[in-house]
Order: sequence, then structure tokens, then C-alpha cells
Amino acid sequence: MCRLLGYLGPAVSLEQLLYKPDHSLIVQSYQPRELEVALLNADGFGVGWYHSQRQTDPFNYRSTLPIWNAANLPHLSRYIESDCVLAYIRSATPGLAIDLSNCQPFQQGALTFIHNGFIENFRQTMYRPLRDRLCDTAYHAIHGLTDSEHIFALVLHHLETQPGCSLEMALHQTLVELAELSQSHSTRVAANIIVGDGDRLVAARFDTHGDGPSFYWLKHAPGMPDSALFVSEPLFEADWVPCIPQTIFSVDRALNLHQSAIAALKQS
Repeated sequence: MCRLLGYLGPAVSLEQLLYKPDHSLIVQSYQPRELEVALLNADGFGVGWYHSQRQTDPFNYRSTLPIWNAANLPHLSRYIESDCVLAYIRSATPGLAIDLSNCQPFQQGALTFIHNGFIENFRQTMYRPLRDRLCDTAYHAIHGLTDSEHIFALVLHHLETQPGCSLEMALHQTLVELAELSQSHSTRVAANIIVGDGDRLVAARFDTHGDGPSFYWLKHAPGMPDSALFVSEPLFEADWVPCIPQTIFSVDRALNLHQSAIAALKQS
């Protein structure tokens, strides 16, 4: 199980998000507290961020190294500031290559996407049926082999083929389709997701066989007023709120937090 972080608020240094918290992503890479499976998150990491002063496509820094071995990241983290950040540390699914094409965040245009979870036996079950549903643009956006990137492609498919479709609606339709496919192929889908576009974060906690991996949100974090955070594990002592299972969340610059239930198939 990977670990996720999404931040929206006033511009802060990456160091403040990645290194300074007591239970930062750096610590979670070697000492996680709430992993469902695995012991470490040592198979790579990635950070996506947006320019805080001008409109431009997001930036992306990824590596196959364990985040604790990333010699350049501490220096970059002291220099780079952003008001919208998505970060991720990877625990690779057995059998999947540790290379950059399989490292998150995945990006397309203004969107940055990270996912924690899995599609059980993905290559043997939902891989081909999921790809068969994609329009050409979404299909060709896939460069790696992970279930995560295919989930993002399905989100892109709905945005591409339905003019006016909101990001929340595209994510909702994606999760409903994944639930349908998981039922027909008798497999499990677990999907904690964060998608950012520079002005808001849209997230989901979803699992076809239970509550799913741990996921929390927090507004007005200590030392980071007027901010919102989504994380796999609390970064520090605060009034973290567990995300309701089978729910989509969205937060904007005004810190308006909206929640909506995912109208998917009945869980097994």
C-alpha cells in the first residue's frame, strides 16, 4: 500500500510538507503505522506541484529510489514553494517493475493524480476490459503497467467524452464502473485517490470489500492556516477526520469541503 498526501492552501515549501511533520512521508516510508499489507514504502516516490503565481501545467519530480535515499530532494524541498501539492511514496505490487513509468503522480494537462490501493489480480481480471472502455486520448495517456494509471485513464476518458463533465462526476463514474467490473470478475478494488487541478483537490475513499485503506482530511493545520490536507496517515497531532468510506470529497480555495456518497454496487 502506498502513502498519499494532498495539500491546498497558501504557498508553503515542500520541506514543510515532506520533512518537517513528526510523521512525515519520509518517516512513513520506513515506519508506516496503518499499512494494510507490506512493511515499507521503498519502491519510489513522486511529487507534483503547481506554480503559485502563474497559470502553467503542473511540475512533476519522480524517482525509483526510496524517498529516504533521495539526495536531491531535501535541497529542492527547501527551494520549491507551492499552494497545491500532491505527493506519494510507493509500495510496488509484486510483479510490477520499479521504473519511472510506474511511478506516480500521473499527469495529463492540468490534472495531477495519485492513488493508494489496488485492483486484485489486475492483469488477469480487469486489465483488458478496462482498456477496452477507453477513448483514444485516454488510452494513449497510459505509459506504464499499473492499475493506478489505468484508473486515471478511465477518469480522463469520462472528461474527454462528456463535455462539461466535472472532475467529481468523472471520478464518480469511474468508481461505479470499477465496482461493476470488480463484481463481474470477482475481484477487489481498493482506491484512495487524490486529483488536483491547481485550484482544488478532489479525493475518494472507496473499496468494494470493506472500508478500504486509511484516509484522513484536515483543515487549518497547525502552522498552515487556511489550508486543507488529505493524507493516508496523520502527519502530526491534530483533529484529523477519517474520510467516510465510499465517499467523494472536494475542497476549493475558499476551503469549502463537499462530500457525496458513491452510488456503486452493493459491497461483497
